[in-house]
Amino acid sequence: MSTNKKKICVITGAAGGIGRALVDVFSGAGFDVIALDKVPRATDLVCSQYCRGDLERFVDDEVYAAKLILDIKTALNGRPLDALINNAAVQILGGLVDLTRADWDKTLSVNLLAPFLLSQALLTQLDSAFGCVINIGSIHARLTKKNFVAYATSKAALAGMTRALAVDIGPRVRINAIEPAAIETEMLKVAFEGKSQAYNQLADCHPQKRIGQPEEVARLALAIIDGGVKFLHGACIDINGGVGSRLFDPD
Repeated sequence: MSTNKKKICVITGAAGGIGRALVDVFSGAGFDVIALDKVPRATDLVCSQYCRGDLERFVDDEVYAAKLILDIKTALNGRPLDALINNAAVQILGGLVDLTRADWDKTLSVNLLAPFLLSQALLTQLDSAFGCVINIGSIHARLTKKNFVAYATSKAALAGMTRALAVDIGPRVRINAIEPAAIETEMLKVAFEGKSQAYNQLADCHPQKRIGQPEEVARLALAIIDGGVKFLHGACIDINGGVGSRLFDPD
């Protein structure tokens, strides 16, 4: 068994905007980071280990799931797991008229079932470290807009699951969620490409008059996991620049 005393965390969706920020912040704080994503590792992603994994397939295929969990446990090398950050998510837009069964299957698999199954599969390792699970949710768990039906539903369910698991697991592992509003990721930039007026409107509807930064979400996660606030359990924490207190968020 390894005698490495550094703390270690697993971060899913590590290739995305918030995921990369999580990897950078936790690596910078001295954690060994096991990064997981379905795309190949970027050359500039600084982490201790990188695991390729498709979370939709992880939910649907038990043989594939067992192999992915084995890859993660091999990367842990017998060490307790201090933190699991369930960050990976998909956002399929649509409403009652056009959402398909496949859209729902993919959304609920990646955004809800994968966080549960990963937490379940790694419980022994988390338990050994009195570890922490963080589910990256969304303001859409409570406040949403047109065409976000599947995404908002999955994030509302993730919030409910976070609270329920905290009650279920008791003192063994801390489980919390972070619920960001608009964060300046590449995905957001692409969505607003050529729409500078709409982007500025989105920024202005936040009382802080700006969009959040991925590093801010990552630093909040670090504070929850390693900030000495051990009584924080079953909480869904907003990071939204004040927009969650507004009566109206324009589309």
